[in-house]
Amino acid sequence: MRARDMHPLCCITSDCPGFGLGARSPSDSDEVPASAPPLSDGDRAQSTSVAGILYKWTNFGKGWRPRWFVLRDGVLTYCKIRQPELVAPPVEGGSMRLIGISGGSRSAGDGLKVVGVVHLKISSFRESKSDDKRFYIITPGKTLQLRTDSAKDRVAWIEALVAARSESFLNDSCGINPNDTCFSTDRLRSRMRAEGLGETFIRDCEKIIQAEFSQHFAQMRARYEDYLSFLGTFPQQMEGFNLEGRTTRIDDDRVELIKNEFSSSVHGKYSEYSNTESSEDIDQKQEADELSEEDDLCYFDSRQSFSDFTFSTSPKIANVNSWDILPSLLTKRRTKLPDPIEKEKGVSLWSMIKDNVGKDLTRVCLPVYFNEPLSSLQKCFEDLEYSFLLDRAYEYGKMGNSLMRILNVAAFAVSAYASSEGRLCKPFNPLLGETYEAEFPEKGLRFFSEKVSHHPMVMACHCEGRGWKFWGDSELKNKFWGQSIQLDPVGKLTLEFDDGETFQWSKVTTTIHNLIIGKVFCNHHGTMNISGNRQYSCTLKFKEHSFLDRNPRQVQGFVHDKSSGAKEATLIGRWDDSMYCTVNDDASISNSCALAQQNNTLLWKKNGPPENPTRYNLTSFAIALNEITPDLKERLPPTDSRLRPDQRYLENGEYEKANAEKLRLEKRQRMSRKLQENGWHPKWFQRTSESSTFQYIGGYWEAREQRNWDGCPNIFGEFSDDSSTAAENNSKS
Repeated sequence: MRARDMHPLCCITSDCPGFGLGARSPSDSDEVPASAPPLSDGDRAQSTSVAGILYKWTNFGKGWRPRWFVLRDGVLTYCKIRQPELVAPPVEGGSMRLIGISGGSRSAGDGLKVVGVVHLKISSFRESKSDDKRFYIITPGKTLQLRTDSAKDRVAWIEALVAARSESFLNDSCGINPNDTCFSTDRLRSRMRAEGLGETFIRDCEKIIQAEFSQHFAQMRARYEDYLSFLGTFPQQMEGFNLEGRTTRIDDDRVELIKNEFSSSVHGKYSEYSNTESSEDIDQKQEADELSEEDDLCYFDSRQSFSDFTFSTSPKIANVNSWDILPSLLTKRRTKLPDPIEKEKGVSLWSMIKDNVGKDLTRVCLPVYFNEPLSSLQKCFEDLEYSFLLDRAYEYGKMGNSLMRILNVAAFAVSAYASSEGRLCKPFNPLLGETYEAEFPEKGLRFFSEKVSHHPMVMACHCEGRGWKFWGDSELKNKFWGQSIQLDPVGKLTLEFDDGETFQWSKVTTTIHNLIIGKVFCNHHGTMNISGNRQYSCTLKFKEHSFLDRNPRQVQGFVHDKSSGAKEATLIGRWDDSMYCTVNDDASISNSCALAQQNNTLLWKKNGPPENPTRYNLTSFAIALNEITPDLKERLPPTDSRLRPDQRYLENGEYEKANAEKLRLEKRQRMSRKLQENGWHPKWFQRTSESSTFQYIGGYWEAREQRNWDGCPNIFGEFSDDSSTAAENNSKS
């Protein structure tokens, strides 16, 4: 079966019996009306199928072509026909209402093949004002331009389409009926009676079960309601993309089609998944839908057919579902970096290293070629790429499963290292007071970080998710050792769930090997202790690199019951691939990751590589972190990492400008220590003592909403001694 014969939304073939056109041909004596009046309310309720001939715009070479359209059960299908004046449609027992058929006949052996399918739930309709016979069906991936033989037929088709869509939504909504789903408690009653329990106790248990089932049904119904509501609004949200991507210009019998980049991507990359894709469309990749700018169109909103049927839903559940569904589909983030403007120049790594052996890496001035177009503040946010593990841990805790909660927290702690695989370039060292924000509604995340100290270099972050908060600060002690670089993190990471349970841990040591000879790679090693304030704690051992080790990058660990000291679960995996767990296994864990995958439960699996790889080996998540749009730029403070010029030049491949800007900003860096000694303090974080963790004090998102960045200096702009004094005064205010 070819891919184009399979409809993407229904997972059934277009040629299946009972789908689209019927299998039976009409008799020669079937009576065909010349025209069809608009639907009355009674007809709309009783009509099950509508059929007729419409003219579909194909392309400028073939123009308008007749197609046989059938509307049934909220789905519009169409077929190619050769001689429309001789075609009498297949009528199924009188249930098919015909529109615009003038007469004719066809033999019983003739067959019509469905070449296009449109689902009305995710479609909207428009009438042309300049042509009373023309109308449009707009879907997320395509616009069908259709024409009837008369204005009356157009009215009939539009009313039939709107009625069919309304009926489809109503049927789907009414499909969730608690009376249709029943369950029996006979077995439960028999079992409880066998245990000698009384009837009063049994009836109470039945009431509890019924109450729980009713609550579960209410939640399921609310989720389904949100899903249907989303389907009703999706066409109008996508309509702008379809219309803006197509323009038509006719001048002196010459036609030129202009398509913008987005329209090309819709008809190219995503055409295989379009719900109106057909064999005809595949063979005509250059076809265009004509939509005249002079047409003042009448819009039939998808919500009209759904507004009369609503459920009473829990506000909390409705909000969660809207957060889950809409942002993930409507938030489009970039999938590739800009193409480099300049060709990158080579640089001698050995010449840079030999003069800096044993020095602090933060004090070494490296060319921009050794950097990746991200700052260390943005790298902090990369640790939250797999935040769904914390969402899952929160849900497990709500269900009373504290063991699975800490297992998912442990998997999250390991997943933070997955993005470091193949990342050989150094992130930009932030300026003092530099910040970074990230809002990912599709993940339910709101993240903020700030560089709070220059010497020692300390960065603090705070993140809010679905039912949890995450914060911490990090100081890296690093040194060159000729052939390798060792990074020793100092600082605590804290995770707090809304129910009060907290976990704390510190990161392990990272070593980058083979800087001079051999293939450069990094390894994480050491022991990570995840301590909780309730029942469980976890110890994870990151294996140190060994040339004789057949299973490198392994992570092994146990979950302990703090009161009894018993090992409640084991964990095994690789920080660059996946993590597995086994619950209630007192035996020692296996040294084989392959055996672990066969016998254990998968907790986390690393995402696949990006569609558009970069020379920096950035993940798909990391590629989107430095993206800036005009709307976002207006909201950002002047301290945000996205506004840093040397980092932006590097991302664009303007290496000479990036190097010049990096040298200029390093002069600003050298002033940071003086500012700090003169009493500078961070704006958004503070700590109670020298040994405590920096914590977010609030106010950033409120200032962002008001676009009030008083006290936030332009740290990336031109500066002088006077500007540094002003920055110092601002930091003290």
